[in-house]
Amino acid sequence: MNEPNACAASERGRKRCDTFEQDVKRDDDKREKTMEEQRPVQGQVQIKADEKDLQGQYSNLVMLHHNLEEFTLNFIYIFPNGPQGKLLSSVIVSPGHAKRILRALGENISRYEAQFGPIKEAPEGSGQPPNVGFVQ
Repeated sequence: MNEPNACAASERGRKRCDTFEQDVKRDDDKREKTMEEQRPVQGQVQIKADEKDLQGQYSNLVMLHHNLEEFTLNFIYIFPNGPQGKLLSSVIVSPGHAKRILRALGENISRYEAQFGPIKEAPEGSGQPPNVGFVQ
């Protein structure tokens, strides 16, 4: 009974100690399962996103720029009732990644058109696209 972490000698104390030991073991088991569940399968990546990010944003214009090291994709929303827009996101990728995006987008457009028919690039009678640039 002189052990600092020993359980009480009474039957009542022993039950309390056993229960505590079982609870700790259950918590350890839960922690192990949680850690197991969090470990991604090799070749998979877990991506965390807030609900707001999962809702997405609508962009009706993308401006592309590049230099030797990178491609920049500026996703913009042009307001329908005026000559204004808002930069929603600027995404910077390597040239290799830009090429993979191009290939993936092309494959997805092909599948889309096979399922739903050809995509019209612009509404009929829309004329020239607006001259758009950034305001500083």
